[in-house]
Amino acid sequence: MELSEESLRGLHRLADPAQFSLKAFSAVLRAAFQSLSPEQAAHPAVDGTVFQHIPPCHIKECQASATTCILEAVRNNVDRAALSTFLEDCKFDKERLEHFWTEYQKHRETLEILLENIGRAPPHVSDVSWRLAYKIKTNQLYKTYRPSYLVKLNLESRDTSLAQDISFNCSMEQLQDLVGKLKDAAKSLEKTSQM
Repeated sequence: MELSEESLRGLHRLADPAQFSLKAFSAVLRAAFQSLSPEQAAHPAVDGTVFQHIPPCHIKECQASATTCILEAVRNNVDRAALSTFLEDCKFDKERLEHFWTEYQKHRETLEILLENIGRAPPHVSDVSWRLAYKIKTNQLYKTYRPSYLVKLNLESRDTSLAQDISFNCSMEQLQDLVGKLKDAAKSLEKTSQM
């Protein structure tokens, strides 16, 4: 696992018994796991009395570092030996290592599912349907008959809650402009992929 210097500094600070007691360490670790949990709002907030002697900026830094470490461990499917080695390099003692591993094992499956559901592909257009309509405006002075296109883009996504259709109405000139821009984008993408 590779983490940024800021994350490593936060983990070193979290491992230091002079700065974070075991109770404070447990509270920060619990808060880090809860921040990643889908039902985070259901959990009560962390008791602030544990952190009375610790500056808030250090608490935030350590929680962010622990969260980063947790996500990287899940992303890389780290086993106990590798995680222990990494945390020992960050000066974690045996008791803190054991506590981290216990919490990690408890939440690992949920976090794997969470990371799998994030995905890397935004919704993409899978189908287009359109129809021609006419706008008829009548006024006492003149009548206008204009063609209008009703376009519906069907989107596809891994997350079914995000899959929705986009519908819009446009004139012939606007539709030609859209088609031209899509052709330009396709050409640009093709050139980029050939590099």
